[in-house]
Amino acid sequence: MWEKVRPRSVRFAQLDRVRLRRIAVRYAGHGWQVTPGACLARHRFVCGRAGCPTTGCHPALEQWEQCATADPARVATWWRLRPHSILLATGRAFDVLEVPAYLGRFALEQARPRLFGTVAGQVRGPVAATPGGRWMFLVRPGEPLRPELEHSLYVVRHGSGSWIPAPPTRLPEGTVRWVVSPEETRWRLADPYGIQELLVEALEAVAPALPEPLFPAHLPAPRRGY
Repeated sequence: MWEKVRPRSVRFAQLDRVRLRRIAVRYAGHGWQVTPGACLARHRFVCGRAGCPTTGCHPALEQWEQCATADPARVATWWRLRPHSILLATGRAFDVLEVPAYLGRFALEQARPRLFGTVAGQVRGPVAATPGGRWMFLVRPGEPLRPELEHSLYVVRHGSGSWIPAPPTRLPEGTVRWVVSPEETRWRLADPYGIQELLVEALEAVAPALPEPLFPAHLPAPRRGY
């Protein structure tokens, strides 16, 4: 009898896997292309690929760009056995504008008074946040960065060939969460130009000077796979 009792950690892992699968399938059902990410094991990510040197969050599949899909049935099979991180491919259903939390918070606060005006549809869209302090605005795809943002070290655009970790993916620092959930926006995406306009205002108002030891190579960049 006692030999059949599984450790609590195993049961928790199963609950995580079921929850992650359910949410990944929901994303796919709304047309968002999903790919499985490596599983978090203590403080590093394990994808199961022999010889993979990457310890941070990364795709579990080597050909993840070709495999990413919005087919709910296929997505469900990836989470049948393992609690994969949920990664969303960008440049397809949406692009993502990633900024530090203080810029994202300022832009969102500036957007709230406008939600009742004629530009409501332009600035209302899902926003996710990582536990490390990065905010990710999901916007309609295809719009390049404005010149004021293109050369900014604080703004990263994730388009074709990149991905983001989606809630409730767990990172070593904590869990990715929604600041503005897709349900709140009825799964509608913000207009990229409208969000970029808010980010330009945020940069002019609150962006600090770049610390000397912080070089561009150390800043977040579009992910091209690992």
